[in-house]
Amino acid sequence: MADPMRIRAQVAGDKATVRVLMSHEMETGQRKDAAGKVIPAWHITEVSAEHNGKPVMTAQWGPAVSKNPFMQFVVKGAKAGDKITVTWVDNKGDKRTDEAVVS
Repeated sequence: MADPMRIRAQVAGDKATVRVLMSHEMETGQRKDAAGKVIPAWHITEVSAEHNGKPVMTAQWGPAVSKNPFMQFVVKGAKAGDKITVTWVDNKGDKRTDEAVVS
């Protein structure tokens, strides 16, 4: 399983800015190794986020996203102490879910 995501959620007024740093190699399937063999594709295909268990964001990604991707989004109606959960799924079926508390 991949390393934990680094999630920060900071409230300002009635909105929270959520910043997520994901740990993933994100191979496109087009690069070759030192022996000239194609490195198989391995990338995040879907990212979703929940605010206190309610879905607030879903994104579909492809192989063009960089290694260890960073994502930022805003959640309206969030307040300090609320829970933000972020989940990603990759093309090999691996899945990672982490959560953070809004501060």
